[in-house]
Amino acid sequence: MKRFINTIKNIFSIEELRGRIIMTMGLLVIFRLGSYVVLPGLDINLLPGADQGGASGGLLGLLNSFLGGAFSRASIFALGIMPYISASIVIQLLTIAVPYFQRMQKEGESGRKRINQITRVLTILITFVQASAYIAGTIPSEAIMIDRFFFTISSMVILTAGTVFCMWLGEKITDKGIGNGISMLIMIGIVSRFPGALIAESLTRGSALLLLFLLELIALFFVVMGVILLTQAVRRIPVQYAKQVAGAKASDSSKKPVIGQRSFLPLKINSAGVMPIIFAQSLMFLPSLIGSAFAETSDFANTVQTTFADFTSWQYNLSFAILIILFTFFYTAITVNPKQIADDMKRNGGFIPGVKPGEPTAEYIDNVVDRITLPASLFIALVAIMPAFASMAGISQDFAQFYGGTSLLIMVGVVLDTLQQIESYLLMKHYEGLMQTGNVKGRQNVVVA
Repeated sequence: MKRFINTIKNIFSIEELRGRIIMTMGLLVIFRLGSYVVLPGLDINLLPGADQGGASGGLLGLLNSFLGGAFSRASIFALGIMPYISASIVIQLLTIAVPYFQRMQKEGESGRKRINQITRVLTILITFVQASAYIAGTIPSEAIMIDRFFFTISSMVILTAGTVFCMWLGEKITDKGIGNGISMLIMIGIVSRFPGALIAESLTRGSALLLLFLLELIALFFVVMGVILLTQAVRRIPVQYAKQVAGAKASDSSKKPVIGQRSFLPLKINSAGVMPIIFAQSLMFLPSLIGSAFAETSDFANTVQTTFADFTSWQYNLSFAILIILFTFFYTAITVNPKQIADDMKRNGGFIPGVKPGEPTAEYIDNVVDRITLPASLFIALVAIMPAFASMAGISQDFAQFYGGTSLLIMVGVVLDTLQQIESYLLMKHYEGLMQTGNVKGRQNVVVA
């Protein structure tokens, strides 16, 4: 406990880190306050699930967990950051298939800025479409207190502005705060639901079923540990570097023995992180939202809406698992470049024992990445659909969302990533302290007038 308190003191003793943490917390508070601002012209008491405090089954309950209750409250942040994620998926697909976007991606900082600008414009277009489906499919007519047409137009504009503001908050957290801003916004919405879900589950079990509740917590603990192990696991590839032993005389340099310096190339088992889960989840909202918009005129749309609104249905879970596997391979292919790794290794005089430098090394690394990504994607898909099994086992839907699924994977991934960034600041502070107080040879005191 003393070590933990000292770590907290060290964190807040670093001025830059303290400022970033305060900035992040302030922006997250603004995001949470905005999720309680209801769209103008609505009677919130007539919204579905309002009598249960916004908790509802099916897709509404899942969205409440994912967006921190903003969806059921019909707030100005009801769509959250999901349209931006959908736009990012489209742009990343275009960078693979369209030469124009490929050229922009290779232009460096200027190309990245242009791609970000295109992503923002596409986000606005996607938000308009999703806002229309959201208003038509989830808000009943009796809850609207003004003209329906005027409410639809004004709400579409407000929801779009809310999503753009959430996007701005995420970018500010990334630039001025700690962690990935988009992931932090999603995580804070999930975490805000956990205390209420835990208390509700304990009250449901009561004292008579206290042992069963403790078993649920133990199972949750082991699931969390498994996700942490997956997130932190790496595959180490041995790398040999040629190194000359320094001699006393330059004339003897030709006679210096050459020895090998052994190192390792760490490849994360889950190189894609939480992004495949976020991408897949954002797409899983679309079938039900679109189907609900046409449910009254089409039996097929009504079937789609009913099927994909139930997160325990086999169609939903099968589609979710397949999307996660595909996005895991897709995002890994984007983030891990075997050819670049092989070129950097060759340039620095390194090689993998038994593998020729250059193209064979790139192929070897690519094969290793494929072999470790497949079991990782299958495990992530299994964890992602575990809430469905927990719900069918009798656990309440709100609490079941934390038995794996998107909620747990995002929380673990974002928390670990944020802690690593904080750890890097602590390490830099430690090194600076050694340099300032240590006996560094050649240090001179310079007085600036």
